[in-house]
Amino acid sequence: MNFRVSPVQKLSGSVLVPSSKSHSIRAVAFASLTDGISRLRNLLSSRDTSAAISACIALGADISTEGEITIVKGFGKTPSPQTPSINTLNSGTTTSFMISIAALGNKTVVIDGDESIQKRPIQPLLSAVVQLGASARSINNNGCPPLEVRGSMKGGTAILDCKSSQYLSGLLISAPLLSENTEIIVKNVCERPYIDMTCAWLEELGIRFEREGYEKFLIYGNQHYEPFEKEVPGDWSSATFFLLAGVLLGEEILLSGLNIADTQADKEVINYLRLMGGKIEIESGKVIVRKSKLHGARLDLNNTPDALPAMAVAGCFAEGETIIENVAHARIKETDRIKVMTEELGKMGAIIEEKADGMIIHGGSLNGGCFDGHNDHRVVMALAVAALGLKGESIISTAEAANVTVPDFDKLMNSLGARIEFVSTTEISK
Repeated sequence: MNFRVSPVQKLSGSVLVPSSKSHSIRAVAFASLTDGISRLRNLLSSRDTSAAISACIALGADISTEGEITIVKGFGKTPSPQTPSINTLNSGTTTSFMISIAALGNKTVVIDGDESIQKRPIQPLLSAVVQLGASARSINNNGCPPLEVRGSMKGGTAILDCKSSQYLSGLLISAPLLSENTEIIVKNVCERPYIDMTCAWLEELGIRFEREGYEKFLIYGNQHYEPFEKEVPGDWSSATFFLLAGVLLGEEILLSGLNIADTQADKEVINYLRLMGGKIEIESGKVIVRKSKLHGARLDLNNTPDALPAMAVAGCFAEGETIIENVAHARIKETDRIKVMTEELGKMGAIIEEKADGMIIHGGSLNGGCFDGHNDHRVVMALAVAALGLKGESIISTAEAANVTVPDFDKLMNSLGARIEFVSTTEISK
């Protein structure tokens, strides 16, 4: 399916931001590792969350829903695989977490995903799991899924090349359940706020651990997770696209459902846009954003690679030069987001120089056309917001990818006055 996007002059209204995907997947993972029943309120309903739920069920959890409550009966310290293989679909977070959780058991589990996941390197996590006593390998010997994992990890010391925070978060989730203490020595750390998020979960659940910044973690063994109740806050990563729409076209857009004190990385997008001249205010826990005259800025996105597609669009609508840097790990997301955004925004008429760790963008006159979403939810949504401000109608392919995090993206945007519709390729050709 495709998005057909028609340009608009202004957007206005309010949006209740969907629940956090990062918190939702963590909630399901932690609840599955308890030896009891946990209740999760306001869990995100999306493809990635469904992948996490299905994966945990496959490892032995019992998960059901009652209205807005997701009820999880965990399997405790040791998973009990109900099937020899797990499909994590397009979820990199779920893939990393399931590797570490499967490595707690004593049965062989094959972990695989879609074509995109099969291209995403995960060897550093496999190596760390092996250092802690389990067996884990890439079946095709390329460091990517499909993977074969067999426990069980005991503890000890692991050196982790942390090219993705998901690797470390996966280990931190499983380490308290090991029979021995675990020391994790971290190299090349990035995406620090996501590590803080996982540590905040550990603290909230009463887990004993020590850390030296982001370089060394000591997690005490022989602990367990107590069942819990949790309400999932709004997703700052999803809010990014409404913030972007607001500074580009917003008469006034009000975003609610967000926790201003949350550790979510993409909360920083507010500061990025303010640095570029964005008019964004926070009042009584709500975020208010208005159309702004943007100017170029230098943006270090090391902690926020998911923000790259949206910030690249912002750079295209800004006067002067915008430099996005220190975010080479954006190349190993659902797509190579640096390459993909350079290509697609270039089709709009933007002048962009691709760099190894980012891009240099010069704003200019942009036109509608046909653009490839590359089956990447953040690319699709960023291009759709950009298309609202272009000259002429635009078509964006693989629009269904938005369902990974914001299943009602088109409806939410249209409630603000956007003109985005799902159309088939057949309809376009008529």
